[in-house]
Amino acid sequence: MLLLTGATGVVGSALLRRLVAEGEQVRCLVRDPRRLGAQRVRVQIALGDLADPPSFRNAMRGVRTVVHLAASIRDQPRGSIEELNGIATWRMVQAAERAGVERFVFFSALGASTHHRARFFRAKALAEQAVGEADVQSIVFAPSIVYAPGDPWLTLLERMALLPVMPVSGRGRALYQPIWAEDVAECVIAALRGPAGPGEGRAASGERGGAGVGSEARSGNGFGTNGGGAAVGTAAERRAGAERRLRSRYELAGPETLSHNDLVRILLRSVDRRRPLLHVPTPIVSRSLRLLERALGPNAFATWDEAELMEVTMVSARGTADVEELGVAPARMPAVLGIGG
Repeated sequence: MLLLTGATGVVGSALLRRLVAEGEQVRCLVRDPRRLGAQRVRVQIALGDLADPPSFRNAMRGVRTVVHLAASIRDQPRGSIEELNGIATWRMVQAAERAGVERFVFFSALGASTHHRARFFRAKALAEQAVGEADVQSIVFAPSIVYAPGDPWLTLLERMALLPVMPVSGRGRALYQPIWAEDVAECVIAALRGPAGPGEGRAASGERGGAGVGSEARSGNGFGTNGGGAAVGTAAERRAGAERRLRSRYELAGPETLSHNDLVRILLRSVDRRRPLLHVPTPIVSRSLRLLERALGPNAFATWDEAELMEVTMVSARGTADVEELGVAPARMPAVLGIGG
């Protein structure tokens, strides 16, 4: 049994489709099962959320693998960024230890640090530390910006593109290596199964967006177990595979390094709108969004904590090496959004 949190999010929904297609037994920790759509009849439901620690214990009964994707980039009525990312993860990994969970998969963020300027990155760093210190095998993914057509971030940019000018917080020079949510989901599947060797995986088969079924899945070695099938290949190949499986942290980056300005221009091209960029000084953005959040609370269309994430660089010195090690060939953002160049 595999427990998935954040199943209704950008990565979670893409991953859930693949897990169900592979025949994996999945339990989803959700506050509102209706948000799972058609998948809710194909999975087990555990009611709860990051602000409800007792729900963790109930959700983990009989679970061998936890994939923890749930996170919050803004304060919520039931908890702050620190509580919903840092403290909740610490409590969840503790619950996993008590429940005898064998493997804990956690999503951090590229560049997360306890000394980072952004609260979200500091909270993610503390959460990653808690996962690393736990007495359970762990896999940590640290992605750059993750996107998908129609996701909340791109949808907000599309709405802003209706204005005569396109506002950009600060100078728009922060750098990112955006990675498609479908590619991220493929990376998780590959890490759960064991990184693909030469000639295996989607990169070799040329598939995109589908859920490839490997020999382990076909032979009944589900992701919620440790496998146990007969070893194949030469001793050297088995040693190489073991070394890959021991790897515990992957930096997920797309094939292009783009500035915030570049991302906005790509979005404008994808919706066929020509707008000049208006760079709004950071102090003005910060004060305005703080006032907006104070006035509208959780109904604010954006918060400073969210906007600040677009002013900090998220790049990996390894580039796409970790993604390719998992057998995935990451797509370029313009291609995913349906534009050339």
